[in-house]
Amino acid sequence: MARSVWAKHDYDSDGWLPLYRHMADSAFVAGRLWDEWLPRQVRDVIGAALPDGSADTRRLAVWLAATHDIGKATPAFACQVEHLADDMRAHGLDMPLQKQMADRRLAPHGLAGQIILGEWLVERHAWRERDTNQFAVIAGGHHGLPPSNTAIVDAENRPALLRTPGSADVWKRVQVELLDMAARATGVDERLSEWRAIKLPQTAQVLLTALVITADWIASNADYFPYFPGERSNDPERSEEAWRLLDLPRQWEPHEPGGTPAELFAERFDLPAGAVIRPVQEQAVEAARNMAGAGLMIIEAPMGEGKTEAALAAAEILAARTGAGGCFVALPTMATSNAMFARFTHWLDRLPGMPGEAASIFLAHSKAHLNKEFSSYLGGGPRLATDTDRDCEGAPGGAALVAHRWLRGRKKGMLASFSVGTIDQLLFASLKSRHLALRHLAMAGKVVVIDEAHAYDTYMNTYLDRALAWLGRYGVPVVILSATLPAGRRRELAQAYTGARGRGPAEQTYEEIGQASAYPLITIAEPGAAPRLYTPEASGRATDALIEPLDDDLAALTTRLERELADGGCALVIRNTVARVHETAAHLREHFGEELVTVAHSRFLDLDRAARDEQLLREYGPPAKVAHLGGKRPDRHIVVASQVVEQSLDVDFDLLITDLAPVDLVLQRMGRLHRHPRGPEQSERPPRLRAAHCLVTGVDWTETPPRPVRGSRTVYGEYPLLRSLAVLRPHLEARTDSERTLRLPDHISPLVQAAYRTAETMTGIAPPDWEQALTEARTAQEAEQADKATRARTFLLDPAARDGRAVIGWVDAGVGEADDSQSGKAQVRDTGESLEVLVARRTADGSLTTVPWLTEERGGLSLPTESAPAAAAARALAASGLRLPYQFTVTGLMIDRTIAELETDLVEAWQTKDAHWIAGELVLFLDEDNRAELAGYKLHYTESDGLEVTRAE
Repeated sequence: MARSVWAKHDYDSDGWLPLYRHMADSAFVAGRLWDEWLPRQVRDVIGAALPDGSADTRRLAVWLAATHDIGKATPAFACQVEHLADDMRAHGLDMPLQKQMADRRLAPHGLAGQIILGEWLVERHAWRERDTNQFAVIAGGHHGLPPSNTAIVDAENRPALLRTPGSADVWKRVQVELLDMAARATGVDERLSEWRAIKLPQTAQVLLTALVITADWIASNADYFPYFPGERSNDPERSEEAWRLLDLPRQWEPHEPGGTPAELFAERFDLPAGAVIRPVQEQAVEAARNMAGAGLMIIEAPMGEGKTEAALAAAEILAARTGAGGCFVALPTMATSNAMFARFTHWLDRLPGMPGEAASIFLAHSKAHLNKEFSSYLGGGPRLATDTDRDCEGAPGGAALVAHRWLRGRKKGMLASFSVGTIDQLLFASLKSRHLALRHLAMAGKVVVIDEAHAYDTYMNTYLDRALAWLGRYGVPVVILSATLPAGRRRELAQAYTGARGRGPAEQTYEEIGQASAYPLITIAEPGAAPRLYTPEASGRATDALIEPLDDDLAALTTRLERELADGGCALVIRNTVARVHETAAHLREHFGEELVTVAHSRFLDLDRAARDEQLLREYGPPAKVAHLGGKRPDRHIVVASQVVEQSLDVDFDLLITDLAPVDLVLQRMGRLHRHPRGPEQSERPPRLRAAHCLVTGVDWTETPPRPVRGSRTVYGEYPLLRSLAVLRPHLEARTDSERTLRLPDHISPLVQAAYRTAETMTGIAPPDWEQALTEARTAQEAEQADKATRARTFLLDPAARDGRAVIGWVDAGVGEADDSQSGKAQVRDTGESLEVLVARRTADGSLTTVPWLTEERGGLSLPTESAPAAAAARALAASGLRLPYQFTVTGLMIDRTIAELETDLVEAWQTKDAHWIAGELVLFLDEDNRAELAGYKLHYTESDGLEVTRAE
C-alpha cells in the first residue's frame, strides 16, 4: 500500500517516482553531503546540542531528509495527478477529486509533513507536542518558508486534507509505515527517546533545513535520479551513479600553516624581490594565531598597505581552527568585486588543503557572466582542462577551480566553497526572504572577509550588524577591513558580532575600543571574552600631500590644470555626480583636446564599463601590472571620474582634484594620489608633480560656512560635508605649505575620528559662526538616519533565539525572493527604485542589431524580431545592460511612464525560453546617432562618455 504513494511526476514523459524511493534518494544524498561536502564548522554547530555528538548529528540530518516529504502521503497532495491517485485509491487510499478539494492549498505538503511528523513523534515515541516543532519545522520549511502559526492552525483545523474521512485509518497506517521505515533505515528509532530532552538551537534548525533543501533538490533532479518507468529506476546502483554524475566538488579542508608570517606570505603571495611583509600583515597573522577559533578581526590600515593579503592569511589560519570549508570576500560594488576576483584566485592557486579534483568557485553578482576570468571557470575551468596533476608550478598545493554547473545561480551559487561578491550577498542573510536558510548555510561554512567596511550607510549597516550577529552565533570567523573606520563604528561591529551590550565589568573594554585612536590598529573580538587591541608599527610608507581649496569654477580648474600639467603628468578629477563629470569633461576637452580627457562613471553599458576599468588599470595601475597588461602610462592626460575610482581600484595619479566629500572618502580618494613609487623620490613623475597635491573643490568658499554644491549635498547630505570641512579647515586655510600638508597615513585616523565623534566634540573644531548651520544640518541628518533605521527594520531578521524555540514564522512578512537584481539590492540598500535596460540599435530601415562598437565580435549582430536571436547575439545584448539615472525613477508615476514607453518596443519573439538571456528585459533602442527619447527626456549615448540625459523641449 505504501509503495503506491507517489512523490514526483513528469507531465511530459508521464514518468513518476514513488514516495518511498524519493525518501531513500534524499536520505542517501543527505548522507553523502554530510560525509563529503558539509564543512566541519557547520557539522559542529548542529552537533553541539546532541548527546552523541557527530554520530547523532549525521543520523538526525539523514532522517530529516528521509522524512521531509511525508506530507505527500496526503489526499491534499496525491489528488493532483488523477491516474496516480486512482492507483492509490485502488490500494485503499481513498481521496476526493482535486476539484472537490477547494481548500487543499491550506495544507501544502511541507506543512502537512510537519504536522504528521509531530503527531508521529508524540504517538510513537512519547514526545511532548511542544518539543516536536524544533525538528518537524524542518519538513515544514523545506520549500524555503517555515510555516506561520496561523498556517499551522488553519491546516490542523482541516484534518480531511491530511487523511480522507472514511479511510483515515488507512492513511494513518501508511504515514506511520513510511515514518517507521525511515526511522529504522536511518538508525534514529533507538535515539528518539533520548532526543526528547534536546533544545535544538535555531542556528542548528536553520542549517538542517538548508541541508534538507539541498538534498531534496539534488534527489529531485531526474537527470540524476530518473523517474519510473526508466531504464535505471530500479538499478541497485542508482544512488551511487547519481552521485557520480553530480560530481559535486568537495569542500576545502584547511590545515593551519606553520612557519613565520614572512614565510607564509612568501608562499601565498607574489612579493617583489627583496620585499618584506609589512607590520600590519605580520601582526594580523600573529593575532589570528592567538585567537581560540571563531571571532571577529578588524584590520584598520592605510590604503595600499596590503590589508587584503593580511585578511586572506588570517582567513587560512582561522579556517583551520574552526573547520571552515571556504571563504567569501564581500565588497561594496560589482566593479570592486571584479577587481578582487583575480587576486582571490591567485591566492587560491597557492593554497594547500584543496580537494584532490577541484574546488568550487563563484563570482556573486548579477553581471558575473561578463567577467572573463570567471567565465573561464565555467564548464570545468582552465586548469582542469589542461592540467593532469592538478598542481600549480611553484605552489605548495595548487587549486583546480571550477564554477560547478550545479553550484550556480541566485539560490545555489553562494554554496560554492570560494566566492567573491558584493556585500548584498551577506546583507541578504539578515533579510526575511524565501530560502533564507540556504544563504545561512552558505555563510556558516566559510570565513567571511568584509572589505571597505566604511562604505555602508545606516540602512545597510542595520542589515550588516544583524548578519554579523548570526555569523557570531554560527561561529564563523569574520575579518573586516577599512582604511578609514570611525571608532564608534568599530565598537558597533564588535558588539554586533559578539552580542555584547557594553554592560558589566568584562564588557567595559568595548567602550575602550570605541575610543582607541592608534593607527594602524587590529581589533579582536571573541564571544565571551574581552576584546583585544593590537597596534602594529607603521610600515614607513608615507605620502605628504599638499591640500588646498580651489574655486568651483571651470575656468579656474582649466587654468590650474594647464599650469600643473605644463611638463606632463596624469591628473584625476573626481566629481560627486555624473552630470558634473560630463560638464567638466566637455569644458576641459575644449581646451586640452578630445584625446587628452577621459571619463569614467557608472552610466556606461556593462561591457563598456568593464572595458573602461581595464583601460584604467592598463594605463594607471601599478607599474608591474601596466607592463604585464601591455599598457603604457600616458605622458599627459586627465581622467574625469565619479566615485567609481574611489574604492578597490589600484590606480595611481600625479595630481588629484576632488569635489568635497565626507572626510573618509576624501582620504580614500587621496589614496589614488602617488599610490606607487615611480623612481627614487618619485623622480619619474614630472618635476612639478613630484610632491603630491590635492585640490578640493565643489564648494562656494565665500559663504559662511563654505557651502558644498547642490549635487554633493544631495548625494552625501550637508552635515557630513560640513564636518569634513571643519576637520580639514586648519589645512585648507593654512598659510604655509607645511601647515597645508596632510601626512598619510599619520593624519588618516585623527581626521576620521574627529569628523565622526559626537556633535558636542565639534566645539572648538568648527568656528562659532558655523554653529547654526551645523545644528540645522545635524537635526536633518539625525531625522534621516532614524527614518532609514526604521525602514530597514521592516524586513530585518530577528536575532537567533538560544532556547530551542522553533523557527516557525521565521521569515513571516518577508520580501519573498531576494536576489542580486537592482530591485533585489534595493531591499538591503537605501537606493530607492531603479530601472535597468538593455541597449540595442534600430537602423534607418527598422532592423535591429547590438550596438556596433562592442568588442570581441559582439557589435553589430543581427537581432531578428520574428524569432529568438542567435545565442551569441542574445548574450551580447544581455551584456549591454545600462541602469537609467534618477530622472526616470524619481516618482512612481515617472517609473510607470518609463516602463510603459519601453514596453511599446517589446519584441514578443524574445520572450520565450529560447531567448532566456533577454526574455523579460526592457530594451532601449538607440537610433543610428545613438539617440533616443524617453519619458520626456533626450538620451544620447557615446562610447567615450556613456549616457547623457537632457530634458526634451
